Amino acid sequence: MRGLDVRVTRSPDCEATVKSIVLIARLLVSLFGIALVVLGILFWTGHALSLLQVHMTLGGLFVLSLWLLVVLGLLARGNRAFAGVVFIWSLIVPVLGVTQLSLLPGRYHWVIQTLHLLVGLIAMGLGHALARRLGRRPAAVVISPQAL
Repeated sequence: MRGLDVRVTRSPDCEATVKSIVLIARLLVSLFGIALVVLGILFWTGHALSLLQVHMTLGGLFVLSLWLLVVLGLLARGNRAFAGVVFIWSLIVPVLGVTQLSLLPGRYHWVIQTLHLLVGLIAMGLGHALARRLGRRPAAVVISPQAL
């Protein structure tokens, strides 16, 4: 059985389910991302500081939505490298968010705040790009002979 190339195709129901999950994860990335930017701007201007815990919770949900897209990307051929980039970037978001208050305190803290905003916006863009790639991929999965 050397050289055997087994092709397993998903059923139309499975394909529709995956596309629905991608769509929902992309929508969540958008909604959480917009809410996070609005809250971040409020914090930056000295308002709504009591909502910091909400911001952190939404940030966690944002990263979880990215990870859902990453898992789907790792399972889909042709998206693994990009999914890996999105995963690594998604780790930077909470690390910077949690540590930002202790980074460059004082007069130049705005640099860290700007960096945090840019990292989050890039994460949103990466999540959308991965979702677009997943939406375009064919639903066939190839199983190599070594996997059998």
